[in-house]
Amino acid sequence: MSNPVYLALDTPDLARATALAAAVREHVGGIKLGLEFFAANGPAGVAALTALGLPVFLDLKLHDIPNTVGKAVAALAGLSPAVLTVHAAGGTAMLAAAKAAAAPATKIVAVTVLTSLDAGDLADTGIDANVSGQVERLAALTRGAGLDGVVCSSQECAAVRAAWPESVRVIPGVRMPGDASGDQKRIMTPREALAAGASIIVIGRPITLAADPAAAARAIAASL
Repeated sequence: MSNPVYLALDTPDLARATALAAAVREHVGGIKLGLEFFAANGPAGVAALTALGLPVFLDLKLHDIPNTVGKAVAALAGLSPAVLTVHAAGGTAMLAAAKAAAAPATKIVAVTVLTSLDAGDLADTGIDANVSGQVERLAALTRGAGLDGVVCSSQECAAVRAAWPESVRVIPGVRMPGDASGDQKRIMTPREALAAGASIIVIGRPITLAADPAAAARAIAASL
């Protein structure tokens, strides 16, 4: 089995991101670059990290009208990310536009409910549904639009796998036993996430804030 752990490089510092990726490259399956990194370094920064040879998960969570998202995905195609995110809440037309504009090798996955949210947060935004129900609803929408998979918490992963076995299931909000949850509300350990059916397990602070990131990444890989 290939290593499902992707290191979240949530930093604006290109040199630090490069050093972290180089340090753990033998112990992770890929790297995740999000909005913080992209806002600071842009496409050139993504290209620099891609040059290290690890698959890149470009986590931009695009959410706009279909035409805008389609053009944005097309503009990113030259970077050839392994995975690119959009928001499922953008609707069927937007999701389909993103998939149609993507490079053939890029998996387009849709964010369902952020792992920093719970049922109370959904209610605050006018969504009268529990988290699991909303995730399953948006996963079905994403599947119908022809995308490759979803981002959800490990707590909803098993249900998504049962309903959509061939999907790519990206699981953030993963923590090692005893770690602080930080701003995440729906979390599991890496081993629990894998057992629930995760395809990609995104882990950031348990590795990036460790005294020895390489050793931390190696320990996480060993736990799987």
